[in-house]
Amino acid sequence: MDITLVLKIAGIGFLVSVANIVLNKSGRDEMAMMVSIAGVIIVLIMIISQMADLIDKVRDIFGI
Repeated sequence: MDITLVLKIAGIGFLVSVANIVLNKSGRDEMAMMVSIAGVIIVLIMIISQMADLIDKVRDIFGI
C-alpha cells in the first residue's frame, strides 16, 4: 500500500463534504444524504479491493 490510496480517500472525502455543504445550504437535504452515501460506498469499494489483494498475498505466503 502506498500513499496514493490515502490521498484518493482524502480527496473523495473533501469533495463529498463540499458537495454536502452546498446541497444542505440550498435546501436539498435528500440529495446531500445521497451524495454522502455514494462517497462512503466508493471508499468502501476501494478498500475492499485492497483487502482482497492483502488476503491473496497472505494465502501465497502461507501456501493455503
